[in-house]
Amino acid sequence: MAEIVLRVRLTGGDHMDVTYEESDTVNADEVVEHVVSTLAQDSGVLRARHGDRPILLYGRGVAAVEVAPRGAVV
Repeated sequence: MAEIVLRVRLTGGDHMDVTYEESDTVNADEVVEHVVSTLAQDSGVLRARHGDRPILLYGRGVAAVEVAPRGAVV
């Protein structure tokens, strides 16, 4: 299972740090590619966690995504 931490900047200007994990792969680069391709779609939705709360990120509300190799503060 690969897990990455993303700093997401929303279209409103706010940002948040979320954790995204994918159980089918161990390669973090593949997980990043999946995140980018999902959020690039018009109807793209990504399930992630903000702290201990599950959240949904909708691609249309995301302005930028930064991958934290060592982990952002969640």
